[in-house]
Amino acid sequence: MLLVDWLIVLVYFLILIAIVWISSRKQETADDYFLAGRNAGWFVIGCSLFASNVGSEHIVGLAGQGAVSGVGMAHWELHAWIMIMLGWVFVPFYYTTGVSTMPEFLEKRFGETTRWILSIVSLAAYVLTKVSVNVYAGAIVFETLLPGSFQSLGGPFWVGAVTTVILTGVYTIFGGFRAVLYTDSAQAFILLIGSALITWIGLGKLGGWGELQTFATTQGMDYALWRPMDDPDFPWLGILMASPIVGIWYWCTDQYIVQRTLAAKNLTVARQGTIWGGFLKVWPVLIFLVPGLIAAALDSKGLIELPLNAKGTIDGDKVFATMVAEMLPPGLRGLVIGGLLAALMSSLSSLFNSCATLFTIDIYQKLRPNSPQKTLVSVGRVATALVVVAGIAWIPILRSLSEDSGLYRYLQNVQAYLGPSITAVFLMGLFWTRTNEPGAIAGLVVGFLMGLGKLTVEVLYKVEKPETLLEQVAGFNFLYCSGIFFFVTVVLVAVVSKMASPPDENRIAGLTWYSIDKKTVRDSWSTMDVINTAIVLGLVLAIYVYFSFWTMG
Repeated sequence: MLLVDWLIVLVYFLILIAIVWISSRKQETADDYFLAGRNAGWFVIGCSLFASNVGSEHIVGLAGQGAVSGVGMAHWELHAWIMIMLGWVFVPFYYTTGVSTMPEFLEKRFGETTRWILSIVSLAAYVLTKVSVNVYAGAIVFETLLPGSFQSLGGPFWVGAVTTVILTGVYTIFGGFRAVLYTDSAQAFILLIGSALITWIGLGKLGGWGELQTFATTQGMDYALWRPMDDPDFPWLGILMASPIVGIWYWCTDQYIVQRTLAAKNLTVARQGTIWGGFLKVWPVLIFLVPGLIAAALDSKGLIELPLNAKGTIDGDKVFATMVAEMLPPGLRGLVIGGLLAALMSSLSSLFNSCATLFTIDIYQKLRPNSPQKTLVSVGRVATALVVVAGIAWIPILRSLSEDSGLYRYLQNVQAYLGPSITAVFLMGLFWTRTNEPGAIAGLVVGFLMGLGKLTVEVLYKVEKPETLLEQVAGFNFLYCSGIFFFVTVVLVAVVSKMASPPDENRIAGLTWYSIDKKTVRDSWSTMDVINTAIVLGLVLAIYVYFSFWTMG
């Protein structure tokens, strides 16, 4: 990187510091710190939803998956339709009940025990996935762009990891959720512009979209959106099972995402924010995944040289950084690196704040209900610092786990194991009135143990040619696992709920689809909201149709 690139990155950090300073001046109550005073607009909410989702693991991991497996992972990036579901189906429940966290909503619907379980499971999942994955992705870029640097401090990987996570932790600790929302708004457009530039320049060097499609056609089913049932990685049935399950968990029930909508001025603004966020979410396939395909095509022509892993195949996690280093001119390189840092820091800041919110409101405040508001803010800051340390501690293990399958695939594996039970409990709680606390507890506990068990066996026993039972379990496809875990949880929740007394109808009033105040919900949306929703869904459908046939020539 040249001086001009570093100057652009420096300007980016100075702007962040200014935003944090302005945001930190009013952080007196828990609502100020954790939900930005519940006064955010639809534009800020939508940008924050997008920027929080699209972290460095998306830019780095998706480019790698594009180079290695084409558009097979695109299904997870076409979840704009599930963001629409968040706004139209789930947010009305969260907003009308006035909750601050997802565990708090479960407590209202089922009871206090479910709140504790979801809080602990969510915090564990954040450390295993979001914190460590984001930091690892950013560190990989530093390692690729600055080879041989900072050897006395452990090398560019660890210098990059520690520096970015500490800087992000500092501005999250002091700026609170208001800083997260406003920095996300700026970072969303840096992400879009930077990634669009690398796509455009890469296509120009390759010779246009036609050349890319020709290359994808030569790869056949290896680059297809829909794969045969016997495909070891992305069988079409497994995708149909797992993608919606994980998507509903992530977009509709995860504190990390839903917290943005809870900061809205009202229900109308919250829904409009999800629609705007859904529109932004349509584009990652084209500007994050496609660059990986472009890189593979350029590599096949000898126009760039992609790094290889120990097996002699493309090292997917280093594809994006290689494109930046070899293809972009000075200045643009700094802008794209700024975009990557924006992705890393926006996701981390959102995550840190969500972790602090979960710990402070769902754990600390439950233990000390009379704590002053300023004490809650201080506890939230300490919780953020602890999550930072835990995420860094997990990175060495993550590094070994992602070597074979790639960073983005690792992320989807873990989410496929931990998400199904939460999805099942939320859906059944909203749409089946008979679901009660014993059923929800059984579903959450057993589901979490199944997911954690599969992940543990995978870490300890996964081999290329499984022979023993544990090795076969370790190698069982993660997509099918997700579907099985969801089905088992649904059956378990139904059986246990039937064995116990039904919930008190008065206590769960407004917490199920049949008892929510439908007039309030109806008054919160307009014809324009419906039109904008149709536009987003139409774009998702168009991309699905196009990429379903694009490798057929």
